[in-house]
Amino acid sequence: MNTKDMNTTKTDKPHIAFIGLGNMGAPMAENLLKAGYPLSVYDLSAEATERLQQAGASVADSPKDAARHAQIVISMLPAGKHVHSVYLGEGGSDGLLAELAKGTLVIDSSTIAAADARTVAEAASKLGIDFLDAPVSGGTGGAIAGTLTFIVGGEDTAFAKAEPILAVMGKNIFHAGEHGAGQVAKICNNMLLGILMAGTAEAINLGVKNGLDPKVLSDIMLQSSGRNWTLEVYNPYPQVMENVPSSNGYQGGFMSKLMQKDLNLAMQTAEDTHVETPMGAKATELYEAHAIENGDRDFSSIMARHDSSVLT
Repeated sequence: MNTKDMNTTKTDKPHIAFIGLGNMGAPMAENLLKAGYPLSVYDLSAEATERLQQAGASVADSPKDAARHAQIVISMLPAGKHVHSVYLGEGGSDGLLAELAKGTLVIDSSTIAAADARTVAEAASKLGIDFLDAPVSGGTGGAIAGTLTFIVGGEDTAFAKAEPILAVMGKNIFHAGEHGAGQVAKICNNMLLGILMAGTAEAINLGVKNGLDPKVLSDIMLQSSGRNWTLEVYNPYPQVMENVPSSNGYQGGFMSKLMQKDLNLAMQTAEDTHVETPMGAKATELYEAHAIENGDRDFSSIMARHDSSVLT
């Protein structure tokens, strides 16, 4: 057993293994530590694991090592290929699932294709392991504050076991349906968000180019039928709203390349199920072009498509 600095503090709370300590995963894991859960963590980044070790977690050398003494495994990984690799392994049967005890609860909070989630869930079920796809909404701010929205797919009994754990990291917890349902609901939401952000930026640009003040126009639309979330809390035009990425050089928040990824997942699901999504397709096209040079900027930087000066 290679886990470093194993926390031996006695507690009646289940031991949790957390795999994936990126911008979302690290604060989620920290909130579990604050709530008193014994935690072992794994990430490729030494900087990320050191941060969690200083907060009280045990650092593992591999996902299997992290989960060796865990009753619950939580993952937050970049894409479906990473989830497949961690849980199923390269050969499809030599991944983490093969090492877990029967009855272990696995919660994957990555945003991946519903088909990928169902593949892992099916493999887990054959081994007597409870698997939930539980992607999140709320961004890094929600992860830090513990106010994320969890959108969960899986069996009722597994959801009941997971709910108290999810409540430590989130404020709103929805059981969307069977395996894969969490992913479908998440990509539907983010497809709409991409459409709304692109449309809001376009509307504000039209007004500005015709002499309107962007804040005045935003206030008008907020009180009119064009009202939407981006106008309420995430305005894409610089200096219209405080404490949003557009007023901070489009830094922080939700990167454009991640919006592009989620839109592509929505398009993949639409193609697989023969559903027409022309608005979603256009938003995907816009973000694919935008992310070439602005992938690390917040997705509200789509405003630069109309006025590149907002980036300076």
